[in-house]
Amino acid sequence: MNAKPRWLTPEQKSAWDGFIRMQETLIGRLSRRVQADSKMSASDYIVLANLTETGGGRMRFLDLAKLVEWEKSRMSHQVTRMTKRGLVTREECPDDGRGAFIVATPAGYKAIEEAAPIHVEHVRRLFIDALTPEELSTLAQISKRVLDHMEKQPD
Repeated sequence: MNAKPRWLTPEQKSAWDGFIRMQETLIGRLSRRVQADSKMSASDYIVLANLTETGGGRMRFLDLAKLVEWEKSRMSHQVTRMTKRGLVTREECPDDGRGAFIVATPAGYKAIEEAAPIHVEHVRRLFIDALTPEELSTLAQISKRVLDHMEKQPD
C-alpha cells in the first residue's frame, strides 16, 4: 500500500464530519432515552426489535449478528445478559449442532412492546420532524445507495 492517500476535500470532510456527529449524537440520545424510559439497554432494544420485526421472534444466532453488524463475541455476551434477564432464550438448531436460535420470550415481547411506542416518539422528535418528506426521501435513497455500495466492497 504505497499509494498516496486520497485526502478528503474540505466539502467532503465537512459532509463526513457532520454525518458522523449527527449519527453519534442521535444514537447517544436515543440510547439514553431507551435506558431511562424502559430500563433496557440500547443493545437489548436492537436485539429485541430485530428479532420481533424481522425474525418472527426467532432467528439463527449468526443471522442476527450479521443483521446488526456485530461480532460473534459481542452478540454472544449480549444474548447471555438478555437470557439471564429472561428476555430471550437460546435454542439448539436441530439440523446444525454448532448453530443456535435466539428466541424472544414472552417477557422480551412485553419489553419491546412497551418500549417501542416511546422509542418511535423520540425518533420522530429528534430526527423525522427535522426533515421534510422530500428530504426524508432523498436520505432514504442516499442511505440505500451507500449500503448497496458497501455490500460490493470487501470489509
